[in-house]
Amino acid sequence: MAPVKTQIMKVTFLGTGTSQGVPVIGCQCRVCQSDQPKDKRLRTAAMIEWKDRRYIIDCGPDFRMQMLREKVDRIDGIFFTHEHADHTAGLDDIRPLYFRAGKPIPIYGLSRVMNDLKNRFRYIFAQENRYPGAPRVQVHILEPHQKIKLGNQTLEALPVLHGQLPILGYKIGKMAYITDAKQLPESTMAALQNLDLLIINALHHKQHPTHLNVKEALELIEKLNPKQTYLTHISHHMGLYDTISPQLPKHVNLAYDGLSIEF
Repeated sequence: MAPVKTQIMKVTFLGTGTSQGVPVIGCQCRVCQSDQPKDKRLRTAAMIEWKDRRYIIDCGPDFRMQMLREKVDRIDGIFFTHEHADHTAGLDDIRPLYFRAGKPIPIYGLSRVMNDLKNRFRYIFAQENRYPGAPRVQVHILEPHQKIKLGNQTLEALPVLHGQLPILGYKIGKMAYITDAKQLPESTMAALQNLDLLIINALHHKQHPTHLNVKEALELIEKLNPKQTYLTHISHHMGLYDTISPQLPKHVNLAYDGLSIEF
């Protein structure tokens, strides 16, 4: 009997920083002044690829530079975690990808998030008197715990609490991507068992009303017990990459921009 072939998937960290990015404008702290490339963080986003598929999670204000850096010439869709600007402000920059594809770019997210995008990018969603240079999108509304087929893979939208704001994380196979979380509902905790790879936010070391700090993230990771975890959505207050990274448990790592992981 021939051996079963394992599907190789790849996740690339397009950005691993907070809403201000790192370095922060005007900041003179050690992290913002660091020459270590791993201390330079664009706004948080990720790219997931397998076979002939390529999807983006979040499309923030650094989207154009992220696509140029990774030499991306096509995408199959964008999944939004929530509507905050650091996760959505780059939507206009899908234009060259739309022109190249010659068809609308699929976008996915909560109904509330899609309505927010329609208000902020009215020219993209307009049905009449459209600006000829505007891109087109194909809207897909997701509900918490909804599962959808993407080629030969299944994606599940997971409910997450960003402070009091309900947002989404995403699970594909034995990988999950969670950002801007402060709490995870029990149903999401159950869905995150037995993961090979968990990506989750850890802002810095102090308490924050809407984001996990390092201590909270590590406690959550211990409960979920994934094989490997990468921390993202990292503030300049976290500290230098070369200082913090060795202090983490061996199965937990700080992510950095441009890092790619196969799983």
